[in-house]
Amino acid sequence: MPRKRTAILSSIAAVGALLLTACNGNGSTDGGKASAARQAQASTLSFTPGTAQENNAPANTGDFASNAMPSVASAEPVVRKWVQLSNGKAGDLNPVVINGAGFTLYRFDNDTASPSKSNCSGECATTWPPYIVAKKGRVFVDGVPDSKIGFIPRAGGFQVTIGGWPVYLYSKDTKAGDTNGQGVNGTWFGVTSTGQKAVADTTPKVIANDGGAMTSSATTATFFENTNFAEPSEQLTGPGCKTVHYSGSMRVSSDVKIWNGNNCTGKSQVVDSDVRDLSTIGFPTVKSVRFLN
Repeated sequence: MPRKRTAILSSIAAVGALLLTACNGNGSTDGGKASAARQAQASTLSFTPGTAQENNAPANTGDFASNAMPSVASAEPVVRKWVQLSNGKAGDLNPVVINGAGFTLYRFDNDTASPSKSNCSGECATTWPPYIVAKKGRVFVDGVPDSKIGFIPRAGGFQVTIGGWPVYLYSKDTKAGDTNGQGVNGTWFGVTSTGQKAVADTTPKVIANDGGAMTSSATTATFFENTNFAEPSEQLTGPGCKTVHYSGSMRVSSDVKIWNGNNCTGKSQVVDSDVRDLSTIGFPTVKSVRFLN
């Protein structure tokens, strides 16, 4: 073969190899680093701006399905026809991502975000149901950046990730707005729209008194020495940080924030309903409390 023709063919082959490398062999121009969100979206999932309700999602499907409630115990993961990711508020977590039914989504410190990997299975996944959408499902996006949404394979579909972190519901959240999973074992936290840990909004809540001045409102909480509201007990009222002497169970008349340290320090959580056993929400010992409204 003439030397000139050989050189031309070699150059063409080199250029072709470079183009194939740049496209990762599959048409991608980012060196194979396309997000899982884009990969899944292109293959099986459809993204829709707005909420499920705004888009007339069928009743009793997706996040609205009765078996999709986090408190429904199931050994098998729930795979939703559709999911909704809303940048919202739950309890005193503001902002935090909630689903279409208003339940808080959580991240787990023992997982990894880069690469996205879940380390919660078996019993863990029963307590913390992974948030899974079907392979040909629909994702309603409400205030969460598309670029932060991703997916990892999970039985029957894809587990949603936010900022790389796999997300979950909590089986002890029984109604919309509950945040009972916040801070559990020091590893579970509500997730923000960028994948960060959600933190409590500490802005004081105030009401106007009869003279028109603004003052912190108060409520009451009764703490019991034993579980199931068994005596002895003590009743506390606000405002300000109060010391707790009993911590087996508690009854509240409104939102209360509890701490496991003195003077409202240490691990904290907002409680907005009666708790029969404080250890079930990660607080075997409560040492102080503050009333939020």
